[in-house]
Amino acid sequence: MKPTIAVAISGGIDSLVTAYILKKQYKNIIGLHFLNGFEPTSFHLSKPKYSSEIEKDTSVSVSDLPSNHPLIHIKNQLDIPIKIVDCRQYFKKTVVDYFVQSYRQGLTPNPCMICNSLIKFGIIFDLARQFDISYFATGHYAKIIEKEKNLYLLQKGADILKDQSYFLALLPKKVLPFVRFPLGNLTKKQVMEIAELNNLNPVSNKESQDVCFIQNNNYAEFITSQDGIAGSPGMITDINGHQIGTHHGLHNFTIGQRRGINCPASEPYYVIKIDMPQNRLIVGYKKDLYKTTLTIKNINWFIPKPSNQIKVCVKIRYRHQAAEATLIPENNSAIIHFKKPQSAITPGQGAVCYINDEVIAGGWIYDE
Repeated sequence: MKPTIAVAISGGIDSLVTAYILKKQYKNIIGLHFLNGFEPTSFHLSKPKYSSEIEKDTSVSVSDLPSNHPLIHIKNQLDIPIKIVDCRQYFKKTVVDYFVQSYRQGLTPNPCMICNSLIKFGIIFDLARQFDISYFATGHYAKIIEKEKNLYLLQKGADILKDQSYFLALLPKKVLPFVRFPLGNLTKKQVMEIAELNNLNPVSNKESQDVCFIQNNNYAEFITSQDGIAGSPGMITDINGHQIGTHHGLHNFTIGQRRGINCPASEPYYVIKIDMPQNRLIVGYKKDLYKTTLTIKNINWFIPKPSNQIKVCVKIRYRHQAAEATLIPENNSAIIHFKKPQSAITPGQGAVCYINDEVIAGGWIYDE
């Protein structure tokens, strides 16, 4: 009998408990672990084995779990089959290259939002459906609700500190009816308690909010390692255009950053703008970071696109407290007017719009 649900297995505690919960609910379950090329070498395959189901796409391969693979420990605990999905080539092309190119364009990218929409709920989801699996689950702290017939919405998870709905705001609407988030109603503490009570032991302690392909959060070093371009020195100016110093590469900076400016002043400088055409870093004081308006483009609507302005709360980065705003829809974009000025609105980051706890839209902050 074919599996009825597939669960993404990372090796961490969240996906482990997710699979444990699902095994009690579904008779047939399979784990899928995808390789991105940046995990420990012990997680890699010695030789790629291509599945006949997806021979047409040689950037992705599927194989059985080798007997010496670390995830054997997870397989034995859960007593479920686990397949390896090798999408290192596709991950490099869609996530890593996007990340590097965004920084080179003076933007601050959000690779987790891209990975979720194109990898986990893109090719991995599609693969599960090709295998005739009914549902696909992950260990995200979020919920999916059926608001009304055939209208499914993404909703915040019960754990306010762990809620990951922001990272999922670009998911294609078509996948929502077939996705399950078993941790949506649980807190991290409860997940850890379930693991302890049932002797469930993860093989990885990496948190899902970490950027999985960057070690030690050294973004600049990673970017240089990928394209070999170290960045060239240029001017640091204040918001009035006066030169006050020199930077050593714009890829070292993002909006709102204080570290690394190294220009003495009566109060700390922060990055206000990254001027790529002139290779110029524009800095100012903390008060200069605040703005009341932004534009988002390439919007992913979970509700029918409104014809008039609506009241929403908007998050402009993951750890940002959603702020009251008015959303004014345009053609392929929208204007957001905040009730109160917000700090460090950053081009390239995701802006996610909520009504109460429900995600109604997500898009990319655009630099006008």
